[in-house]
Amino acid sequence: MREWWVHVGLICIPLVAVYLHIPPPHLSSALQKWHSAGDLFHFRGRDIFYRDSYGALGSSDVIILLHGFPTSSFDWIKIWEPLNQRFHRVIALDFLGFGFSDKPRPHRYSIFEQASVVEALVAHLGLSNQRVNLLSHDYGDTVALELLYRSDQNRTGHLTINSLCLSNGGLFPETHYPRLIQTLLKDSSILAAILTRITNYMIFQKGLEDVFGPYTQPTSAEYWDMWTGLRYNDGNLVMDSVLQFINQRSKHRDRWVGALTSTFVPLHMIYGPLDPVNPHPQFIRLYQLLVRRSTITILDEHISHYPQLEDPTGFLNAYLNFIHSF
Repeated sequence: MREWWVHVGLICIPLVAVYLHIPPPHLSSALQKWHSAGDLFHFRGRDIFYRDSYGALGSSDVIILLHGFPTSSFDWIKIWEPLNQRFHRVIALDFLGFGFSDKPRPHRYSIFEQASVVEALVAHLGLSNQRVNLLSHDYGDTVALELLYRSDQNRTGHLTINSLCLSNGGLFPETHYPRLIQTLLKDSSILAAILTRITNYMIFQKGLEDVFGPYTQPTSAEYWDMWTGLRYNDGNLVMDSVLQFINQRSKHRDRWVGALTSTFVPLHMIYGPLDPVNPHPQFIRLYQLLVRRSTITILDEHISHYPQLEDPTGFLNAYLNFIHSF
């Protein structure tokens, strides 16, 4: 048995060595355009990528988009222009450790820090006194709940939130089922160190395929853009650190779920019911039970965990109907 492990180790070492020397993929024209349209601001010595687009004339409304794990602000590309036609300013950022933002290591990534990143961006853009609409997905949902908590508690530097729309995020630990590789990465430091270094495009794509519906799979080019965003600045090497957010959700459940259930900010949930991470009907039943003031849009039954990419028209219509309702 011992000799078997030795042989495996001898095989893996050169494979890992080769992989570590594979350069990150080049940006596609679509990603390059997205990157060129953005900017950077400094947060505690780190560079944070963001886009700030001026849109509808005659409107003062501002919307901030908060993306999910393990992708980036590019997740909003399919509804970016339509949002520009409705809002005066449309703002999105790559959280620390994601996309085109810095990905320091070692680093203790946390939801609290990401919320502070959003607050710092709002201050940087001169919007501290502006009421903002938050639209979030997955990981971004939990960041939004921390921002909601700070706002309702009137914490220094908080955002003034005009509305909050969530989508397919693991709000409740009891109805959240992370993928196997996520569980392995967040719970085992030794195994995580290996997995983050040997994960390649094929493994990455297979993991994401499982959270998209069978009829709404991204194209090969779209998968490649997601992988490129992850590999940028060696983001694959910080996935285990970022994934500690799953443990943070459990530890701080009362804080974040409490903010959701007690707020008077207008709330909406857009939900893809085929989501294996936050499955139907358990997730939506608990949401309806606990968050009685929220309205809900359940999209078509074949829409899964990335509704803004799988059904951008349905997602956008649901969101605009919510915004026009108050």
